[in-house]
Amino acid sequence: MKRREFITLLGGAAFTWPLAARTQQPAKLPTIGLLGSTAPASQSELTAAFVQRLRELGWIEGRTVAIEYRWAEGRSERFAEFAAEFVRLKVDVILTHNTPPTLAAKQVTSVIPVVFATAADPVGTGVVASLARPGKQHYRVVEPEP
Repeated sequence: MKRREFITLLGGAAFTWPLAARTQQPAKLPTIGLLGSTAPASQSELTAAFVQRLRELGWIEGRTVAIEYRWAEGRSERFAEFAAEFVRLKVDVILTHNTPPTLAAKQVTSVIPVVFATAADPVGTGVVASLARPGKQHYRVVEPEP
């Protein structure tokens, strides 16, 4: 699976993939680097909902997709460190929420797509060039490989 195809999973607001049976596991699973700004316990419901939705779409954590979690636990100086770690791990996409971790991720890579759930004034803060054309990535809907 190509990296850009996998990014579709997180790049669109509407997920419309049918479930697909998984018969063969690739050597390296597509990997999401999830950068949280708080502690895992405070985000457990959102994280569980995210993982559940992935499952509904045929993306099973540990089987068809890997998720690398990093939690800054309220220490914003850790954002750049964790984003750089995701680059070293060669994750396929970095998922953040809020402006500071999104900017930190964007500063350490121009290759790995950064997908954010929320950000205050993403154009004004420089997260994206415009809302109509947020970046160079083009997303397509794909299914997990069988």
